[in-house]
Amino acid sequence: MAKNKPEITLQSYGIYSHWDSSSKELPQIQSFTNKVPAKLDIEFGLIVNIKKAKGEKLHYCIYHPNIPDADGEVMPPFDGFEYVKDNDWHFYLGDTLWEPIANKTGNWRMTIELNGKLIADKTFTVFEQEAMSEIEFWQKRGY
Repeated sequence: MAKNKPEITLQSYGIYSHWDSSSKELPQIQSFTNKVPAKLDIEFGLIVNIKKAKGEKLHYCIYHPNIPDADGEVMPPFDGFEYVKDNDWHFYLGDTLWEPIANKTGNWRMTIELNGKLIADKTFTVFEQEAMSEIEFWQKRGY
């Protein structure tokens, strides 16, 4: 009997509410975007829905923009494996920014493969926000 072909849907991507990895609840989308302001603890990433693939092997990877570790060496990409838990499964892949923020700007690429086949590939640009000018500050307050 032929095996059903998995169905993959990118549900959302962008900035999310805080995610608790120990919870079954996924974070909630706050803004659909691939541009992320460099703010402490901001949560960003993507959610995919995978159908008809229970038990299949998933490989995820987050490529950081040359962030140094404690020894000054560039951190390797963060990756791992997960098995699809049921036949209608939502998977969140994301990251958050930590101190020091200044070295976290640049492109963060997130990929997901199912059985060696690329099923999701999203690049987020983390950018440093410019400070408001004095004129912008007063304009926002209606003066």
